[in-house]
Amino acid sequence: MHTTAAPHVGTPTKTGTTAILAVILISYFMILLDNSVIFTGLPSIRADLGLDPAALSWVQDAYTLVFGGLLLLGARAGDLLGRRRLFVAGLAVFGAASLLVGLAPAGWWMIAARALQGVGAAVVAPTSLALITAHFEGPARARAVAWYSATAGIGASLGLVVGGALADWVSWRAAFLVNVPIAVAMIVLARRVLAETERRTGRFDVGGAVAATLGTGALVLGIIESGERGWTSPVTLGALAAGLVLLTVLVLHEARTAHPIMPLRLFRSRERSGAYAARLLFLGAMIGFFYFTTQYLQDVLGLSPLQAGLGFFPMTLVNFAVALAVPRLLRRIPGAVLLAAGLVLKLAGLAWLSRVGPDDAYLTAVALPMLLVGAGQGLAFAPLTSSGIAGVAPEDAGAASGLVNTAHQLGMALGLGVLVAVAAHAGGGSDATAPDLAGPAAAQVAAQVSAALTGATTLVALALVVVLVVLLPARRPRG
Repeated sequence: MHTTAAPHVGTPTKTGTTAILAVILISYFMILLDNSVIFTGLPSIRADLGLDPAALSWVQDAYTLVFGGLLLLGARAGDLLGRRRLFVAGLAVFGAASLLVGLAPAGWWMIAARALQGVGAAVVAPTSLALITAHFEGPARARAVAWYSATAGIGASLGLVVGGALADWVSWRAAFLVNVPIAVAMIVLARRVLAETERRTGRFDVGGAVAATLGTGALVLGIIESGERGWTSPVTLGALAAGLVLLTVLVLHEARTAHPIMPLRLFRSRERSGAYAARLLFLGAMIGFFYFTTQYLQDVLGLSPLQAGLGFFPMTLVNFAVALAVPRLLRRIPGAVLLAAGLVLKLAGLAWLSRVGPDDAYLTAVALPMLLVGAGQGLAFAPLTSSGIAGVAPEDAGAASGLVNTAHQLGMALGLGVLVAVAAHAGGGSDATAPDLAGPAAAQVAAQVSAALTGATTLVALALVVVLVVLLPARRPRG
């Protein structure tokens, strides 16, 4: 493949940068929305398609696993074929898959279409961050990254509101069909306002992508199965062993291939390595917060899907306000310090929330700790993102963006698998993945939610340790 010089991106006007950032953020928001829009619609999806608990969990896992597993290949493809071109192609795949999800007549169709959505998302997510690095520089890039991070932070909570509203007023299918016109509009605008980036020489690392996808999928399968079969089950142990072997093969393969999807040199920086590890743990806790708090609001407090989505507004508003203040704070406070402060706030909020019981009130048991969780997320996301792409060479920008988003998605997949297993064990093996008012008693659900949120608190504590031990020393000025 020959290198093709693309038009120089140049310095866009203020109006131009606004349009560019709007296209990138709306597209990124759309794919993140589908990580959570499904949660408030799970009971309706289960009843409509006749899914058992295992199939219902794969409606979400199929998306997150394919999304996370193919992110590195998606980032590499953008470097080789041009990021705008891949961005548009990813939007087309995502829009088409959303149409198929909305029209799903059976569970197998739904799961397959969700996996196809993951393919499109795996192209759009890393390409969107790489396009920011291509179109923005200096303070403008810092502001764009802050908006990108704020989008990641509020996408999940707004997804619950959107999903709940559409499930209540129209149908769970509408939550996916609405993606189709949005994707079409973003394709048209992207071709008008985004400049194509330079195409680099190289080839696709298909072997690395296959090893990453299958290895991660096997790990999550083993963790999910542990909740139903136990940790000593042959299925659980076999899946976990296969996952570890495949991920080991991935590392060995990446060390030898000429064009890796995951250049191991990116991990030589303590700052970047610490950011990837902290992001994985942070997102594992975050997905648990949304997933299990939604169940508590509906199954224990008796809220409707829409009311449950609106119940996250305290966190969403604080998260958004704090995230927008982060660029100003970063001028006076090191990013690693802001990140540590954000993790402390989130740790306190989750520890408080994990004490929920069947007779607690929404205000004191949920809304007030949500304020701490929202402030923590608002402070943490931008420094996590900036540290994940800090100091990378231009030829590694796509790969670094892919690793940031891979840690994001794999943290969600692995975190959800671990916390579902924790909840299932706390509930004596009863299902915690399919909320239904006709299911377990309120006290049983509250106990499962409490156990899962305690696990999420532990994940945040581990992320804080990584930041204090790895990231802070890496950012400390020398001399």
